[in-house]
Amino acid sequence: MPADSAGPAHSTVPITPDRDLPAGGLTPPAPQGLSILPVVGLPDFRPGDDLAAVVAGAAPWIADDDVLLVTSKVISKCEGALVAAPSDPAERDAFRRKLIDEHTVRLVAQVKATRIVENSLGIVAAAAGIDASNVHTDEIALLPNDPDASAAALVAEFARRGRRVGVIITDTQGRAWRNGVTDVAIGAAGVDVLDDHRGGHDVFGNELVVTQVAVGDELAAAGDLVKGKLSGVPVAVLRGLRRAVAPAPARSLVRPAQEDLFRLGTDLALARGEERGRELGRAQGWAEAVLLRRTERRFTGAPVDLDVLRGCVAVALTAPAPHHTRPVRFVRVAEHRDALLAAMAAQWEADLAGDGWSPERIAGRVARGRVLADATEIVVPFVTGDGRHDYPDERRRQAERTMFTVAGGAAVQGLLVALAAVGLGAAWISSTIFAPMVVRSVLDLPADWEPLGGIGIGHPTEAPSPRLAVPGDQLLQR
Repeated sequence: MPADSAGPAHSTVPITPDRDLPAGGLTPPAPQGLSILPVVGLPDFRPGDDLAAVVAGAAPWIADDDVLLVTSKVISKCEGALVAAPSDPAERDAFRRKLIDEHTVRLVAQVKATRIVENSLGIVAAAAGIDASNVHTDEIALLPNDPDASAAALVAEFARRGRRVGVIITDTQGRAWRNGVTDVAIGAAGVDVLDDHRGGHDVFGNELVVTQVAVGDELAAAGDLVKGKLSGVPVAVLRGLRRAVAPAPARSLVRPAQEDLFRLGTDLALARGEERGRELGRAQGWAEAVLLRRTERRFTGAPVDLDVLRGCVAVALTAPAPHHTRPVRFVRVAEHRDALLAAMAAQWEADLAGDGWSPERIAGRVARGRVLADATEIVVPFVTGDGRHDYPDERRRQAERTMFTVAGGAAVQGLLVALAAVGLGAAWISSTIFAPMVVRSVLDLPADWEPLGGIGIGHPTEAPSPRLAVPGDQLLQR
C-alpha cells in the first residue's frame, strides 16, 4: 500500500497474536496489537497556526480510528498560551517561579526549589506545568487553558476533513516513588481513557473490584517512545486501538479530592514562606486538615464507620488538659437521640417564649436549627470535674473552671479537624450548653459533666475545599 495512504514508508503492519485470547477474559484495548507512527516534518508552531491543517498535510495517511497523540506544548503555542519572559537566565527563572505561584491552587510537596503543586486544572505535577523548554528563550509556555476542549476541537477539525479520529493531549510528569518521567494524558476526546474492569472477572473467575486501567496515560506514554523529548516530533499517530465505546475527557483521570489518600502530604508538604500572612498563603500538608474543617449542614445519610469515629475521638483526646488529667468525654448519642432532641427543643421553645417571642417566630427559629436532627451521628462533648482543683475563693474556682473549659474546646477542635482529615463532615452546634440540666437528665450523666455543644457528623453531600486562612497580621496583635 502506498506510503501516503497507509503511513510512513518505514511503518510495519501490526503483528497478530499467534494464539487466541483467553476465553472469558476481558478484552484488552488493542487485542491485535498497535502501531505508533511519528508525524515528521512539522514546523515550530506559533500562535494562531492551524494545527489540524498542518498535521493533516504532513500525515495524509491518517485513517479512521487512529488516535493522535499531541504534545501539550504544541497546543499551548497554537492557542497563544505563551508568556513573554526575560532572556536573562536568572530573571527568567524568577519570572517562571512567579508564574508557578500564580497557577498554583495547592502546594503538595517542596524540596528546596522543587515544588509539586496542584494547578487550576486539578493536575498535580511539578511546577504547575509551567515549562521553559522547547520554546524561545524569551518565552515561557503555560499549559492549555482547557486541554479537553482543545482535544475535542481537533477531533471536530479532522471530522470536517472526513476522518474519524481520537485525540490525546500529553504532558510530561514525574511519579511518586518512581524515578524518571513519563507522558500522561491531560486532554482527551474520542478515546476511552479509563478502561473500567470493576464487576468483571479475570480468566480464573476472580471478580475485579477496584481495577480501572488508565488507558489514556498508557497511550500517552507509548507515544513518547516515537516522539521523544528532544527530537522535535510533537505529534504521533497510534493505530490499532479498538473503537471508543465510552469516550471521556482526560479530567476523569484526576482522582477526586475525597478519594485522595495522600492529599494531606508528608513533612515535605510545607507552607510557602514567602506567602505567609498573605491571602494566598494557605497552610499545606498536615495543616491543610485544619482548613478543610468547616461547618457541614447537609449529609448524605450514608452510615458513618464507628471505628473511624472512634479513631477520630482518640486523636481529639490528645489535646492538652490541666494537671495531667483527662477531663473530656465524647458521648455518642444513639438510643436516647430522639428524646434528647425533643427535650432540648422544648427547653429552647420555653426560653424563647419567656423572651416574649410569638409562637410563629419561635417555630421559625427552631425549624432553622435542625442541623443535629439531620446529622447521621450526634456526639456530645463534655468536660467533667475529674481532677479539678478546689479553692476557697470564687475567683480561683472560676479560673479553674475556665481552664478546664478551654481544654474541652481544644479537644472539640481536635475532633472536628480529625473528622475533616478522614473526609467526614461535622457541625458544632452550641445548643447543649444552653440546656445542661436537660442533657444530663436525658442521658443520665453526673451533675459535674458540663456539655460543650453538640457535634452533628456524617458524610458531606459535597467534598469540602480548604478555606483561606485568616490573615494573621490582622488578628495577631503586638
